Amino acid sequence: MTPNVSKTVNIDYEEAVRQAREALAANGFGILTEIDVKATLKEKIGVDFQRYVILGACVPTLAHRAMTAVPEVGVFLPCNVVVRETGEGECRIDAVNARSMSTMLPGSDELEQVAEEVAGRLDAVLKAIG
Repeated sequence: MTPNVSKTVNIDYEEAVRQAREALAANGFGILTEIDVKATLKEKIGVDFQRYVILGACVPTLAHRAMTAVPEVGVFLPCNVVVRETGEGECRIDAVNARSMSTMLPGSDELEQVAEEVAGRLDAVLKAIG
């Protein structure tokens, strides 16, 4: 099982980030963290990097269910969605493959159900972008 699901879109970076935010919100996710990787790498080690943002997304009710079922699942939270510029007017969107949580922490039907619901929502997010 792959750790991510992805999609390449032919839109500019700012539009891809905007659409990712909107699609996450439309599918019940809040954004808990945002890491501007390009700015961080420039500031910390002085290197230029492609435009790249990591959005840490969460559906609190689903996170609560997952952590109640298997407390160790917290190492996989929040669900990261990455938007990165791959070329002129082209971006790649990657999201965590939530289904992999239940395979890495097996034995809980509840976690498997939550992972499947999160995965479905993240699939809808990817479909909405572009």
